[in-house]
Amino acid sequence: QVQLVESGGGLVQAGGSLRLSCAASGRIFSGYAMGWFRQAPGKEREFVAAINNWSGGRTNYADSVQGRFTISRDNAKKMVALQMNSLKPADTAVYYCAARRDYDVGSRPLDYDYWGQGTQVTVSS
Repeated sequence: QVQLVESGGGLVQAGGSLRLSCAASGRIFSGYAMGWFRQAPGKEREFVAAINNWSGGRTNYADSVQGRFTISRDNAKKMVALQMNSLKPADTAVYYCAARRDYDVGSRPLDYDYWGQGTQVTVSS
């Protein structure tokens, strides 16, 4: 069983930055691929970024955030982070951390087995 708790959301002006963190509990965090998703009001949950297990040498990003967001993981601290730069109003959403009992990155919500409760990110214009 893995429990995930996100933090770091908030209100920021367009062009600003935020860093989201996800703290995980569970014995084998390093064996899980990790992902970030987001969901805006009235829209489906969408993929943002993912990182593979263990060394985290493989990452994947949605086209909409490529070059602006960076996902990273610290297995010793059981944490995964999402650095978000050059934020846009279109990035406004609830952001969710997710864990996958697999080695590789996944981009579909159904690829993931555990979810956090979400953290709100609001970008003002």
